[in-house]
Amino acid sequence: MGAVADEAAGRAECSLRIRPKRFILELSAAVVLAAVVSLAVQLPLARLGLSEPTELPELAATAGAALLLVLLLGGARFADRVPARLRLPAIWVALPALATTVLAWPLEPTRLYYGGVSVDQMFRMQYLTRLADSPVPADMNYPGIAPYYPAGWFWLGGRFADLTGQPAWAAYKPFALLTIAVTAAVAFTLWSTVVRRRVAVLCAVATTLSGFLHGFDEPYAWMSVAWLAPVAVAAWHVLRCREHPHRAAHLGIGLFLGFTAITYALYLAFATAVLVGMAAVVATARIRAGGGVARVAGPLVLRLAAVGAIGGVVALTAWAPFLLAKLGGAGGAGAANRYLPAESVPPFPFLEPTPFGALCLAGFCWLVLACRRDETAAALLVLTGATYAWFALSALAVAAGTTLLAFRTTAALEVLLAAAGVLGLLDLWRRGLPRLRERWRARVAALAVLLGLAGSISTVEAALATSIAEAAGPAYEDYYPTGSNAQRRQDPAQPGAWNDELATALAGTTGRPPARITLLTT
Repeated sequence: MGAVADEAAGRAECSLRIRPKRFILELSAAVVLAAVVSLAVQLPLARLGLSEPTELPELAATAGAALLLVLLLGGARFADRVPARLRLPAIWVALPALATTVLAWPLEPTRLYYGGVSVDQMFRMQYLTRLADSPVPADMNYPGIAPYYPAGWFWLGGRFADLTGQPAWAAYKPFALLTIAVTAAVAFTLWSTVVRRRVAVLCAVATTLSGFLHGFDEPYAWMSVAWLAPVAVAAWHVLRCREHPHRAAHLGIGLFLGFTAITYALYLAFATAVLVGMAAVVATARIRAGGGVARVAGPLVLRLAAVGAIGGVVALTAWAPFLLAKLGGAGGAGAANRYLPAESVPPFPFLEPTPFGALCLAGFCWLVLACRRDETAAALLVLTGATYAWFALSALAVAAGTTLLAFRTTAALEVLLAAAGVLGLLDLWRRGLPRLRERWRARVAALAVLLGLAGSISTVEAALATSIAEAAGPAYEDYYPTGSNAQRRQDPAQPGAWNDELATALAGTTGRPPARITLLTT
């Protein structure tokens, strides 16, 4: 890896592709427009009133995705023919529309989000309900206890529920879909800082397709997953560059760390480990080239410290109550990390016999072959190595009675390999283009676009038939607080059928609203 750091992108510019002020403007515009587009897609679907069983939602999702993918992939190929003033707004509309269309159609018959109110989705619904009732951070279960689970996304969801006047359980679905739409638009903006615009579009599409397979069920975690790869590339650039202070980039990377801390703390730990690993690789290469340890390590440590300080300040906005409680002696050892599911083994998505697996394979091959000459490949290869190292450390941690929840980083690995696949195939095209005869170039380019389109649509179809369909089941079957479900069924043998009667009995017995009732229960 020392050779990677020493040789990768030696002639790279010491500035990112978007100036800080423009980046802030574009990021703000992307977030606002993505939210508007997502709600504009969701609202008509919520009024259709379809009844299961029907294949219409899946067919409509596939058709809508195909149309949007044609626009996105074709636009990336023929961007020069699109008026300059329309390019960015078109992308900011198409990407959120793609993310919302595919995920909103299968949920058309229900008011619940994927997972319904079963298993982990139960506590997520509890948390959003708690923070919709009051903006003051609070534990999802127990009164008077500082929250341990990061409240950032759930706090915003609570404000969304309050603003729209919906009960929290019904607001979860539109807010989650809105989140995933915004994630797609922001992913494009972040990739635009490290690669060309038309390449950033393709990387954002690959990221969104990956989310349909793994990631959509935890929208608050998906944001960190989807944005990690471009942030890691920017961080590698900052650590490699000696000539420029990169103050704005330090601020941005630090804000990303802080964002992970207040939304999904595991990714704070993982992203921090990635940054430290990158700094170690860069330092090793420079020391081997003849630099003194102190002279090499000093600037890198200062840059890491600056990023960490910024992230720490943001993290305190959510973690301060819990940390103060711990300093006061409250609480004991947590059990959050003592979870070892079957998928805790290292993943190899590039060996799967699917179009998405083929894309990941192309990415893995490109990372290994291009890391010495391409800075982006070097950064993503270090990120890949960090992911597998995280799995190894998690396995070792079992001896201490805990884990690092490594299975949660699988989605990040798939995202970075899919984006690397896009970059690798484009690199192959650029290198092979001069060897093609002039009369063949247009045909081969058209074939490449058609294959990319076919693979993308196939990935959407596979997701709709597997991961999305499986997660949608509980959303149809689980009961609303009213005592019925999306299928208009009410089985007295199911506890959920008594939700309405139970709430009425509690209110009548206590004379208090639900938020002021404390139950002693197992």
